Amino acid sequence: MELYKRGSRGEMVRQIQKALAGAGLKVIADGLFGIITEEAVRAFQLKNGLKADGVVGPATLAKLIPRRFKKSKRSITEIIMHCTATPEGREVSIDEIRKWHRQRGFADIGYHYVVHLDGSIEEGRDVDLVGAHCTGHNTHSIGVCYVGGMDKANRNPKDTRTIPQKSALLALLLDLKGYYPYAGIYGHNDFANKACPCFNARSEYRRV
Repeated sequence: MELYKRGSRGEMVRQIQKALAGAGLKVIADGLFGIITEEAVRAFQLKNGLKADGVVGPATLAKLIPRRFKKSKRSITEIIMHCTATPEGREVSIDEIRKWHRQRGFADIGYHYVVHLDGSIEEGRDVDLVGAHCTGHNTHSIGVCYVGGMDKANRNPKDTRTIPQKSALLALLLDLKGYYPYAGIYGHNDFANKACPCFNARSEYRRV
């Protein structure tokens, strides 16, 4: 896992800063890891019995952003990203997705997690059960789906992820990589002739 320290920047730094602020420390979530963020990290580390070096590594991150989900008993080697292929801005309930999948003959919703427009995350199929989301890759994978993936006219594929969705997806993937550190992160389009999830997951999450 990448270390976050002075000079780091990006969405993950912003999530760290938000977690620090939530812990009562004075830091602005601007995505830039500067002196103020470093001092806040040191204070957090001291309070939690961690090495106070101002660097956010696996131990500090686990304390800052605790894992929220169940670990699968299966051997997981792939985390595969999907979209619902629904119009931009239109919310879709997990029950609606479950209905679509059952109509296709699935026993249950094919995905293990669904991320909604507001960034809320719902658990779908139990992670101990093999999913139904990527032919030939279901046995050793976790399926993660965000709501969206088409333009408003529902004609063309589009990366429609909202800012809350992007933040939630990153936090979820960090959780999952904590459980399955050797699992690669892929898009459905890495294994099938599809646009889904309408962005390059391997490139975007290469440092997770």
